[in-house]
Amino acid sequence: RWRADGRALRKLPVHVGLVVTEEEPSYADMASLVVWCMAVGISYVSVYDHNGIFKRNNARLMDEILKQQQELLGLDCSKYSVEFANQDKTDQVLNCQSTLKVLSPEDGKADIVKAAQNFCQLVAQQQRTHSDLDVTMLDNLLSSTNGFPDPDLVLKFGPVDSTLGFLPWHIRLTEIISLPSHLNISYEDFFSALHHYAACEQRWGK
Repeated sequence: RWRADGRALRKLPVHVGLVVTEEEPSYADMASLVVWCMAVGISYVSVYDHNGIFKRNNARLMDEILKQQQELLGLDCSKYSVEFANQDKTDQVLNCQSTLKVLSPEDGKADIVKAAQNFCQLVAQQQRTHSDLDVTMLDNLLSSTNGFPDPDLVLKFGPVDSTLGFLPWHIRLTEIISLPSHLNISYEDFFSALHHYAACEQRWGK
């Protein structure tokens, strides 16, 4: 069913950000969301909460994702590719053609500050000039999303009307859909959000 649902959509996001603004994140519910993303064919998934709880406890989240993969999808190839921002990449087999990053606030504004410092250092060393700084250059200097495209879609969970620091540089063209909570979220709610994204017309600032 999941594959058919993914194919039925007029357009499917390449990169989905799952942003939790609630104080009590649920590992099981977040794992379900990640596995559903994998199942419908989304290539890149970012998980973010403003307290960095998922990132600090990434092993627990990964265990839950593996469990959900086996329960929901019955996959016999149960390994997956996981990359934690600003940490060493775990060397695992890519599964469902999806890659996951677990992010925290340090991967947002702090990463932009670090990129700016690195560029200033290059200018001071006369390896770059100030006129070299453009969008592409800054993208290349940002470490937290190295190898990841900008998010096409952010699913924001919780009552807070803000993304609370989630990749501020990368979401300037991102469609943001708010959902009341990630707690006990159903697949129907998730797919309804994807359907809403597929139907929206993005004018790219025009």
